[in-house]
Amino acid sequence: MLEYYNPNPSGRHVGDCAVRALSKALDWPWEKAYLKLAQAGYLMADMPSSNSVFGAVLRENGYKREVIPNECPDCYTLAEFARDHPSGTYVVGMNNHVATVIDGTIYDAWNSEAEIPIYMWRKDD
Repeated sequence: MLEYYNPNPSGRHVGDCAVRALSKALDWPWEKAYLKLAQAGYLMADMPSSNSVFGAVLRENGYKREVIPNECPDCYTLAEFARDHPSGTYVVGMNNHVATVIDGTIYDAWNSEAEIPIYMWRKDD
């Protein structure tokens, strides 16, 4: 299941997927997620949208990274991941994108259901 989610105050949906994903996963306004990522990026001398930067922010907030099993690396989609994870909050990394899945629902600004997930961040209860 996909639910449109775009907290970007200007309605843009290109280049800020890490901000949107963290906003949803951490229940932060878009502006707070943007500033946290920008600050972390500055301190790490890396771009705010890089895997290492948004991963550091997630880690600071109790998330742990896991690789998605490589059983069918080209056919397991984000939609299937969401169906396989009916409970919990996940930030899912794909080739050039990141989205949040909460209780089996994908939250994104466009239909990313066909994207191939590579890794995920999840928060232990």
